[in-house]
Amino acid sequence: MSTNKRPEGSVTQGSAAHHAANTAAKQNQARPTFLTIDQLHVQLPTGSERSYAVDDVSYSLAPQEILCLVGESGSGKSLTARAIMGLLPEPYVHYEKGKIVFQGEDLTKVTPERMRQVRGGEISMIFQEPMTALNPVMRIGDQIDEVIRFHEKQSRRERRARALNLLDDVHLPDPPRIMSAYPHELSGGQRQRAMIAMALALEPKVLIADEPTTALDVTTQAQILRLIKELQASHDTGVLFITHDFGVVADIADRVAVMQHGKIVEIGTVDKVLNAPEHPYTQALTNAVPSLIPRAVKAVNEKPILQVNELVKTYRSGNRWFGLGKTPKQVHACDHVNVSLNEGETLGIVGESGSGKSTLARCIVRLHSSDSGEIRYRGTDLCTLDRAGMRPYRSKIQMVFQDPYASLNPRATVGRIITEGPIILGETRTAAESRAREMLELVGLDSRAYERYPHEFSGGQRQRIGLARALALKPEILVADEPVSALDVSIQAQVLDLLADIRERLRLSMVFITHDLRVAAQVCDRIAVMRLGKVVEQGPTAQLFEQANHPYTQELLDAVPGREWSRMRSQSQ
Repeated sequence: MSTNKRPEGSVTQGSAAHHAANTAAKQNQARPTFLTIDQLHVQLPTGSERSYAVDDVSYSLAPQEILCLVGESGSGKSLTARAIMGLLPEPYVHYEKGKIVFQGEDLTKVTPERMRQVRGGEISMIFQEPMTALNPVMRIGDQIDEVIRFHEKQSRRERRARALNLLDDVHLPDPPRIMSAYPHELSGGQRQRAMIAMALALEPKVLIADEPTTALDVTTQAQILRLIKELQASHDTGVLFITHDFGVVADIADRVAVMQHGKIVEIGTVDKVLNAPEHPYTQALTNAVPSLIPRAVKAVNEKPILQVNELVKTYRSGNRWFGLGKTPKQVHACDHVNVSLNEGETLGIVGESGSGKSTLARCIVRLHSSDSGEIRYRGTDLCTLDRAGMRPYRSKIQMVFQDPYASLNPRATVGRIITEGPIILGETRTAAESRAREMLELVGLDSRAYERYPHEFSGGQRQRIGLARALALKPEILVADEPVSALDVSIQAQVLDLLADIRERLRLSMVFITHDLRVAAQVCDRIAVMRLGKVVEQGPTAQLFEQANHPYTQELLDAVPGREWSRMRSQSQ
């Protein structure tokens, strides 16, 4: 490792990797470390955009320290973690050179048997998506039991007691019930807590958390962050926390390392990196974080274009034929919901998962039929229309979905995806193709995208394709269901700017579904807060942020990651 004594804080774009190595060396001399990464290189397949996924990366992790690894998708964050765990997708992506030293032992030189002992027993990992990391056909208790049984000799009774204690430690309700549940029977937050319990089963020295809160609601996210800090302190654990959310970094990190194109471009204390970033890339990432201060109010036409009156939608599960003896359940996804949308306005629907936001959106575009109530578009109640009667209104209200990859036909070209709707509704193929190319240009994609397939694009580009498909039908109302929740902050900022620009140019009205109040503050003119199917509070965005009346709205605002840092940063600008 380099020992060149450059002054700390002198990072430049050309010397960032060397500076990172120097900083790690100084930290190693200052205090003991669990883990030291020294000039790590991870090779990509021939023909890739760059030679190394991880390029000359060096940093260290000390006991009871939380080091946040920050960067956009493709920066090499997750592959760094997988290299530490010995889980690289070899032979296509493989370790080439450098050291991964864990308590004096270079993990790049150990046998597979020794690596299996380290993995889970001494270094554990929490994966980004627990539903894909947990075995869907094994009960939660059996999966925790398997971890303990592989590494330690204990009786089944001892292992069960230990698993129950672990589930209790991560604050899961009713641990015996969770033990006997399958992953699909738990909520997203509960599955993530179960994964944390598995990761902590053997009290590892190092815990790697790979985007563990990205897809979670703000309240659940805040609980998981508190839990990780609490367990890290009580178990003397070093935590490598991978994220792209600087709000999370502000709440949890001791130090921050920023990655771009496989290199660490800046590393330092959380205060220094967040409040005085030196590298242009770090500055760009922090500037892309949405402000909690609502945008300036703009004048809108107070003539309603859409009115939802007393809307009810109930889901039922379990019956005497297929319920297998289970008690029938009813979930009131929309419980007498009343909201309205004015011409040229953006109405935000905010709430946690399960609050009924997406169900309301799907009822508005008539993908779901409501049980009762009205959805009036320019005075016409859409709920009274049959399939044929709804046909003339389909183009007027269009939807942009949360997961563009799941909503785009993987076997169809982008051109076919965008032209299909207009052609079905009677437009000529020539006119539809011309409109499709126009919309691709409008959303910032070049003409070559027309002949390509969805898998050939990044997440942000696929979201632009979904937007182009919706706009091709010349809608008056755009319903956007969590359109930026899974995107990096910089891509998120680009998509939000694009939506704002298109809304102004095409004079669209918009229903914007989100669980991120930072995004709502910058996008929405008014906000309706939903909880358990009900609208508990609604009003102008600035008013709700300054004087929230309902305890649930106050709870959502308090749970926003990095709230104080975001507020101080906004006030200083």
